[in-house]
Amino acid sequence: MKIALIGGTGYAGSALLEELVKRNYQVKAIVRQEGRIAVTENIQPTVADVLNKKQLEQAFEDVDAVISAYNPGWDNPNIFNDFMQGSHNILNAAKAADVKRLLIVGGAGSLYIAPGEQLIDSPSFPKEIYNGANGARVLLDELKQEHDLNWTMISPPIAFSIHHPGTRTGQYRLGTDFPLMDGDQPGAISAPDLAVALIDELEKGQFIKERFTVAY
Repeated sequence: MKIALIGGTGYAGSALLEELVKRNYQVKAIVRQEGRIAVTENIQPTVADVLNKKQLEQAFEDVDAVISAYNPGWDNPNIFNDFMQGSHNILNAAKAADVKRLLIVGGAGSLYIAPGEQLIDSPSFPKEIYNGANGARVLLDELKQEHDLNWTMISPPIAFSIHHPGTRTGQYRLGTDFPLMDGDQPGAISAPDLAVALIDELEKGQFIKERFTVAY
């Protein structure tokens, strides 16, 4: 099975790349520049710009599934628009290449902290990451209207980027639209175990056309 991975040099994406290789998948690692990821027996770096739909279509031609950990960069002043354009290109290129399975790393901001109230709209949500988090929320709302792709989005736990161990345990709890907690504290998980959960979903298909979350 060949997987196209977008964002394989990033925090979550590099863990996904390692997990895919550990499970002996063939990975077409989409990069904007040559040399960002080395060629190995299981990894085929492929140059394509997420903001160029035609390049993505060509890159997706021979893959069985697409995994996206795309993030234009938290310091990008145009992060919302770039994220939406890139995400739309990924969706449309997958359709054009007849790739039915799409898995996306989203954000915790769209999790519900109360009925009808999402984390991103709480007064304590960090304003400096609002635009990027809002992009992931808008994308999730759009995916809920998507009929052609068997999509899944994973939302990391609230403490994913704040407090987490960095090792792979293979253990995690599953949730859906509400954040998982550790007692009265926000749940956490390592990037390697987030990758375990998403590749498990690739193999099991428990959350087709749904969002789910994880934590220890």
